[in-house]
Amino acid sequence: MNQLTKISVVVCPFVALNVAYAATVVPDGRGNGMGNTGVTSADYVLAPFYNPALTAVHRDEDDFGLLIPGIGARVRDKDETLDTLDSLQDTIKSFENSGSSDPAQAAQLNSYLTQLSDDRPLAVTAGAAIAVAFPIDVVSANVFSRGYAEIVASPEIAADGGDAPAAVQTRYESSAVDMIAFGYSEFGIAFAKRMLIGGQDVSIGVSPKYQQLKTYKQNLSVEDFDLSDYDQSETKKNTFNIDLGAVWFVDNYRIGLAVKDLFSKEIDTLNISGVSTYKLNTQVTASGAYTMEYFTATIDWDLTKQKRFIGLNDNTQFLRVGVEGNLYGWVQLRGGYETDIEDTLDDSFTLGLGISPGDLVSIDLAGSYAGDNQFGVSGNLAFTF
Repeated sequence: MNQLTKISVVVCPFVALNVAYAATVVPDGRGNGMGNTGVTSADYVLAPFYNPALTAVHRDEDDFGLLIPGIGARVRDKDETLDTLDSLQDTIKSFENSGSSDPAQAAQLNSYLTQLSDDRPLAVTAGAAIAVAFPIDVVSANVFSRGYAEIVASPEIAADGGDAPAAVQTRYESSAVDMIAFGYSEFGIAFAKRMLIGGQDVSIGVSPKYQQLKTYKQNLSVEDFDLSDYDQSETKKNTFNIDLGAVWFVDNYRIGLAVKDLFSKEIDTLNISGVSTYKLNTQVTASGAYTMEYFTATIDWDLTKQKRFIGLNDNTQFLRVGVEGNLYGWVQLRGGYETDIEDTLDDSFTLGLGISPGDLVSIDLAGSYAGDNQFGVSGNLAFTF
């Protein structure tokens, strides 16, 4: 099975698992194309995923909005670990079928194992979202659901005992891949009101939501490793949380603040080669945007870190920028850039395309690139009436 096939095997169950329910992963072709921004630039249909206050930011003629669905995936495999594991497993089969004594195959196996011993962890993230928006002047509302999952796999390779067939067999039988994953889903409703406070045009929003957190942990031999086996050791936790947001409007400028997951949560994995703890901590993001009918520029800055798995050194904190050109309301061209202040992830460039004939249906596609074997794709279909 090649790398892309393995990735698709694991991405598809994520989407199926999470789309029925409800955080940092937003499968949104528009925002993803603009550097994964949206705290002051998202539309009212996608507002709950970025900033609930934007739920009340709509045109007078808007009566209803529908997102069905948004989907996306990201892959980070800088050292081509999946390809190496695939080649290793094929060679192990040939080696054992030939009696486990071929010196050439033993040397090749040892080379693969040595290569894996220096590989950095590979990561796959995928998600999906749906939303139904009701832009009402009294109080706007948006019923939403989103889910995503993250997998991190790290090879744990035994010491090199030389190229002798017996030593190589002992080495691969003693080597494993430590795989850990987190699954997140939410279902909630965002409420927002745009109003004048002290003569200033502002919008304030809140999103109470139900959350389900899941963790998975596996330690599989290199011979048996399969990325799609991530979910065989599930732990689960159901909880309640709240998102808050505000946007201040000054002419064509917007300044906003979003607080995601007001109450921090933690969940432990099963005790398989040690317990790991995932921390879903409160995320605060400041944002600014300049918006016109045919042009938008925006910047989002995470004021807090996302900690994720404690002890795994996978903290992230992003600075993101994005632009959009709108050609007569029918075609949108987008670009963006994001950088991780924590240096956990490489800088990423994004591009996006939107098609919105008649301003009734919107098809948004986006792609990101952060170097060899680090890429992402996303898209969504939305209707506004």
